[in-house]
Parts: sequence; structure tokens; C-alpha cells
Amino acid sequence: MKSDRALFKHSSRITVRNYEIDWQGIVHNAIYLCYFEVGRISYLENLGIMVNIGSIQTDFRIVVVRNEIDYWTPARFGEELQVLTRISRIRNSSFTFEGILEDATTRRRVAENVSVHALLDPSGCSSVPLDDAFRKRVRDFEGPNVEIPSPE
Repeated sequence: MKSDRALFKHSSRITVRNYEIDWQGIVHNAIYLCYFEVGRISYLENLGIMVNIGSIQTDFRIVVVRNEIDYWTPARFGEELQVLTRISRIRNSSFTFEGILEDATTRRRVAENVSVHALLDPSGCSSVPLDDAFRKRVRDFEGPNVEIPSPE
């Protein structure tokens, strides 16, 4: 995967901390999942969608059903990273985030991520359709760069 940076309208910053480094002196591969999650939560908050423990426990459940990472170059302690985030597709009860992690100064690409999230009922037992308000917020922010198939 090599995402087009120009499609991303949202970014957040992270500074690599000492405890994120592995025995090779680079960011441990599992930590990248946390970096992309920071970007996704920041993106949703930017759209005015609050994701907090109260809403997740009572109103809905969003679960990750797919997570894919391509590692391009290692990140190291003290580096400031930029997480670019976008929603690229919305289906009936799921949506796809894409992310790019890059050096905040040089734009050296560090990693890319695709994650698919599904909306479940509060019990977490079955999927439920995403509401039109969510689709509208994403469409208003992303413009024509988000794929939202027409209902069948």
C-alpha cells in the first residue's frame, strides 16, 4: 500500500517516548497500532464525535475487524511523528480508516495503516447500521474522497 498523502485532511502529532523502543533501538512494531489509534480518535473528535468510555459502554460498540500495517522506515526515540488520518470508505455498518505515519519535519514515511471498524449494538452481539448523521459528517469533511455506496 502506498497511500496518496494529498487525500489526508487531518493530522495529529506524537513524540516517540523511551518506553516505546525495543532492544534494536527502534519503535516496537506493536506500538504503531497505538499511534494510529491516537490519529483515529483525534479524527473523530475533530468531526465532533466524542468517543469516551461512557458512550462506548452504553450507546454503541465500535470494534476493529481488520488492521493492516506496512512498515517503511523505523522511528526512533525523541522523533516527532505526524499521524495523517482519513476515512476512505463507509459501508452499511462498517467504515475504513487509512493512516500514514511520517516524520513531522522531513515527511519521511514511517508506516501506513488500514483498519476496518464495525458498529455493534450496545450488547456487542450484532452489527447495526451507521446513521446518516455520521455519513454526513464524514462526507462534509472528506468531500468526494470518501466512498459511500448507495443503499441497495
